Amino acid sequence: MTKTFDSLASADVVNKTIESLTKNGFLAETVATGIEALSRIKGLIPDNASVMNGSSRTLEEIGFIEYFKNGKHNWNNFHKVILAENNPGKQSLLRKQSVLSDYYLGSVHSLTENGELVIASNSGSQLPHLAFTSSNIILVVGTQKITSNLDEALKRLNEYVFPLEDARMKSVGMGGSFISKILILNKEQVFMGRKFHIILVNEKLGF
Repeated sequence: MTKTFDSLASADVVNKTIESLTKNGFLAETVATGIEALSRIKGLIPDNASVMNGSSRTLEEIGFIEYFKNGKHNWNNFHKVILAENNPGKQSLLRKQSVLSDYYLGSVHSLTENGELVIASNSGSQLPHLAFTSSNIILVVGTQKITSNLDEALKRLNEYVFPLEDARMKSVGMGGSFISKILILNKEQVFMGRKFHIILVNEKLGF
């Protein structure tokens, strides 16, 4: 496993990436720390909005997951409702309904200087939100995830991210991880009417 995908991007690379993301229809911005990213998230999501998040070490590291769980907000926590349901059939239905949440939060596995996003998944549960269903997306991304092009982004996913996630899953008694589905977002079209926020953080967050 190579460590070449673990270095924070330079200011010039970050600026180029921001320009590319903006050109591609994304609402891109930078913050210095994970604490600032969490503060920004709190400012973006209004009271009474339904909120869903994907599994994300980045969201854990900036404190969002703990904040989301503790209920000290006025959002409708879709994730909490799903986990509280013990009936497998009803829980499955709730997971499907959650793709219509007002806001979806997560991260990416790679991001190119050309403004392309790469997200891999085993189940695919977070992909509908990202591709179509949620009206508001917020992705928090450490700048070490920026690569020069799409080939390098996929290489980062396969050679760097996957081995780490596979090892993490095995360490908690699971059978490992799989890259079952990959979503590549090239552009967010204006006619979709969505707000797709990408918060770049000048800290190493996630894999």
